[in-house]
Amino acid sequence: MTWLTDLLAEYGDDMLEALAETGYMLVVSLAAAVIIGLPLGVTVFLTRAGGFAENRAVWRAANLYINIVRSFPFLLLVVFLIPFTRLVMGTTFGTQAATLPLCVVAVAIYARLVEQILLEVPPGISRVATSMGATVPQAVGQFFLPEARSGLVYALTSAAISLLSYSTVLGVVGGGGIGDFAMRYGYQEYNDALMYLTILVIIACVLLIQLVGHRLSVRLDHR
Repeated sequence: MTWLTDLLAEYGDDMLEALAETGYMLVVSLAAAVIIGLPLGVTVFLTRAGGFAENRAVWRAANLYINIVRSFPFLLLVVFLIPFTRLVMGTTFGTQAATLPLCVVAVAIYARLVEQILLEVPPGISRVATSMGATVPQAVGQFFLPEARSGLVYALTSAAISLLSYSTVLGVVGGGGIGDFAMRYGYQEYNDALMYLTILVIIACVLLIQLVGHRLSVRLDHR
């Protein structure tokens, strides 16, 4: 294990910094997913044909955004958003700038997952909410979301894993993070051992996210 000790001694600090940058991108993008993506997914669910608050115009607009963003290959989306990123962030390089396109994708991914989870809520829940005269906010806050909370957490876990994968791509365009670390110190310096170590670290991060998300989802499942 001397090779591992040598790698950690030489690159350990840089790897920790890269992991911190990846963690920052994940936290911010997941926050955007919850703050914007959750209401967007709920809106798509409510306004669909036959929904609790059917509105075809709103449904079309929200659904169009989700479909367009999800259909873009991520790297092309990052390039497409460069002018917008420069306008908002003042630069297109660095971790903070790279987080913006990741947030755009996070919102679309989680919104679609939220819609799918809510569609699995038993139809009887909607009928009960209607029979009790619940308003739209009451139906969402007291009936639909509590019923779907376990699935929503599991969906957020899946989104987090996808976003971790996307964040590694951002290293190619100067976004920092663990992907940038692997490219600069592993691939470009022909350091195969460091590349493999980085891959193992990423796999460990995925397994940790999956474990935490699964346990929390099971704990919230009232069935």
